Amino acid sequence: MAAGFSHAAVIEWNKNACQTLRKNRELGRIDWPIHQCDVREFDFRPYEGAELLAGGPPCQPFSIGGKHRGEADHRNMFPEALRAVREIQPKFVLLENVKGLLRESFSDFFDYVVLQLRFPEIRQLAGEDWPAHLDRLRSAVKRPPRQGLRYDVSFRKLNAADYGVPQRRERVFIVASRSDLNITWRFPTPTHSQDALLREQWVTGKYWERHEVSKKERGSIPSSFRSRVARLQQKSLLDEGFLPWRTVRDALHDLPEPDQDQRGIANHVLMPGARVYGGHTGSPIDEPAKTLKAGDHGVPGGENMLAFRDGRVRYFTVRESARLQTFPDDFVFEGSWTESMRQLGNAVAVDMGTLLASRIHGCLSNLSQQDSSDVTRGNLQPA
Repeated sequence: MAAGFSHAAVIEWNKNACQTLRKNRELGRIDWPIHQCDVREFDFRPYEGAELLAGGPPCQPFSIGGKHRGEADHRNMFPEALRAVREIQPKFVLLENVKGLLRESFSDFFDYVVLQLRFPEIRQLAGEDWPAHLDRLRSAVKRPPRQGLRYDVSFRKLNAADYGVPQRRERVFIVASRSDLNITWRFPTPTHSQDALLREQWVTGKYWERHEVSKKERGSIPSSFRSRVARLQQKSLLDEGFLPWRTVRDALHDLPEPDQDQRGIANHVLMPGARVYGGHTGSPIDEPAKTLKAGDHGVPGGENMLAFRDGRVRYFTVRESARLQTFPDDFVFEGSWTESMRQLGNAVAVDMGTLLASRIHGCLSNLSQQDSSDVTRGNLQPA
């Protein structure tokens, strides 16, 4: 909605995620038609001609933290995403997945996904394995079909922290526009940087002053950043034009510390039991958070734990995690802490989704204006 689109259908199979969506619809915060079902059983044909198809096929088959089974994983839903493209024939497609999809071991399969999106009507034949189908698709690149549905496809790995999200979240975004529309797509340029944050923290001190952190509480420059800070001290403070990365402290500064019976702030309840152990050190409060994750057997402790400067740690509340994913405070989550955190770990950071969808909406608006101008010019031409 914030990007200018209205939802024709939202398909989700997880019951807790659907409960969350229905609760927010009940509260008047969304008005989406929600379909709780297996996407493999959903008929997309009634939505033919929609402007945008957006989705995130499950990331676990390609996640660095997963089982790495890729196309052989039963959770691989890229075939369903491509079926939706064929049945809807949308003007734009926006897909999101983990950065692991770009690993060398998945390079052929990723090429397969991109080429199927480019030529969605060149279907896999009965009894044909995907490598053989990939060979036919690669042949189509050399000798493209003269007719039929085709898309121009772009992809890029984007770090949400570079766009103002208080979280280091690297994800692959695939954007495709229907070739007959002749639209030129460009990914947005970054607006925030780590150097700008380090400059505010350790060169000008503006970051600490803004948060009223005393010099004693700040401590010294972390050893891993000392050489970079020394370089920044030699550079002009105005030579980059980037805003500083947003940190956990930036995102949570106006939330009270949680307790086990927090009242008045939805989903802001303390989950006890956080501790540090090998590989699980939490997200430092004065950096963007580590990537929030959803695991098969609960949520990894390190990525969903807050680390204070004095060495204390505790789990993020669901509300705090929602802020790190840039959800509005009035959006509530249903289910246990574990299930709510799973929903958040599976979600696209709201500001990232809004940014990309807004750019797509802008492309479509420009297209409509061009069409209107063409009609007007046509009416003025002599018969």
